Amino acid sequence: MSKTERKIRVLIAKPGLDGHDRGAKVVARALRDAGMEVIYTGLRQTPEMIAEAALQEDVDVVGLSILSGAHMALAPRVIELLKSNGQEHVKIFLGGIIPNEDVIKLQEIGVTGIYGPGTLTTQIVSDVRMGVLGEVNN
Repeated sequence: MSKTERKIRVLIAKPGLDGHDRGAKVVARALRDAGMEVIYTGLRQTPEMIAEAALQEDVDVVGLSILSGAHMALAPRVIELLKSNGQEHVKIFLGGIIPNEDVIKLQEIGVTGIYGPGTLTTQIVSDVRMGVLGEVNN
């Protein structure tokens, strides 16, 4: 199977102490329904646990759902750990309530998509496909 024929592998994670996982589950289901392989890590994951799961599962994308307000601490740490694992190619997207001033900072450190409440799952599916398959086809 060529790279373009294999399924996109996505890890959906809930870092930190945030216990609200409905959005993460909705996104995971939408990506799975779109034909992607989705691994959901469950609640209260540390950045180290997320990076290790991303490495073990050989994912293309990591989606972080953070509603606790700790996105400026958790997302950079996950990205740092992925890079230290040699996974610079892994795309990162983030869902949650993210203040506008933090969006630019997150994009600068490598977050490729930021989705707030009300984002259509079709948009996330499309962005994940474009980010991963666009990279493979270039």
